[in-house]
Amino acid sequence: MARSAATTAVKEAKPPAASASAATNDDKQHDFFWTYTEEPHPLPSIQKTHSSLPLLKQTDVLKLCGPEPLTKYVVAGVVGLQVFLAYALQSTPFWSWKFWAVAYVFGATANQNLFLAIHEISHNLAFRSPLANRLLAIFANLPIGIPYSASFRPYHLTHHKSLGVDGLDTDLPTALEAFVLDSIFGKAFFCTFQIFFYAIRPMAVYRIPLTWVHLLNVVVQLSFDALLVHLASPNALLYLLLSSFLAGSLHPLAGHFIAEHYVYETVTPTQRDPDNKVPVPETFSYYGPLNVLTYNVGLHNEHHDFPAIPWTRLHAVYDIAREFYEDLPRHESWVYAIWRFIWDENVGITCRVKRKNGGRIVGGAVKWKQSEVEA
Repeated sequence: MARSAATTAVKEAKPPAASASAATNDDKQHDFFWTYTEEPHPLPSIQKTHSSLPLLKQTDVLKLCGPEPLTKYVVAGVVGLQVFLAYALQSTPFWSWKFWAVAYVFGATANQNLFLAIHEISHNLAFRSPLANRLLAIFANLPIGIPYSASFRPYHLTHHKSLGVDGLDTDLPTALEAFVLDSIFGKAFFCTFQIFFYAIRPMAVYRIPLTWVHLLNVVVQLSFDALLVHLASPNALLYLLLSSFLAGSLHPLAGHFIAEHYVYETVTPTQRDPDNKVPVPETFSYYGPLNVLTYNVGLHNEHHDFPAIPWTRLHAVYDIAREFYEDLPRHESWVYAIWRFIWDENVGITCRVKRKNGGRIVGGAVKWKQSEVEA
């Protein structure tokens, strides 16, 4: 590939804390891709990411930065839809095909959309005011049922600042996950219950300090949940919780979780071993129709290169800098991404690029963990 920022020469090795003894070939085949180079999206600036892009195009891309007013209206519509469906299903038995079909087809789609609305808002791309963005994220959180928007923001922004950094990027699977889930059954389990992995893993890696925004997020969410149960029924809340679970399970839109940063290039064990070096792209884009439902999160190389550009303008980034994006490896289907993740022996939990150094935490970490995660 022509784009050096998206292609990294990685060194196959045991995790830095592992024993110095030589690993077996089988160990190497099931290890992460370890690299000692910079991450491929170092700054949200085309001058840094694409230094050879003509100055006129650099200016055109940077003009796309800034909030998108449409976002708040989409969020309001989806929240309203979910509240309506929850109320409509208040008397429908939980263990019925109707309840689960509505939760899967409509509820999971809507809540995945809200997950990604919160993702968009975490970059301050709905309003110019940071406070307004925090409050909108709390509102978007309501149909999800569990308060998480306030915590998501610092972890996600750290993911951008510390892509692939072991101990900082909580999007990376842990060594325990890699050990336990390195099989077809394990990968299927991971895909089915990955929402829980993404919820619990950050707390196992490092904790962020709690703020008044976190408290407000919890108070507003629990008050909404209690009000919904009081005015409708427990089933109404169960509908929202089930929608959130299915949104992060075996659902077409959930494919983006895996498709974004897992290495899907065909890298067989024999290809990974020679000279202990392999060029591996770390971010993959998807340009298909499901982007309409997901704030264009499929344009993931573009998003990581320019996180200050909102979802409605990411296609314009691709059009302006087409020569840098069109030849990069991409996914044609999120459904196939899930299928291949489970069944392809060359794709799995360990197919992530990890780096030992670099990056930084956004929002800080609690003192008991600070010394372990500082860059």
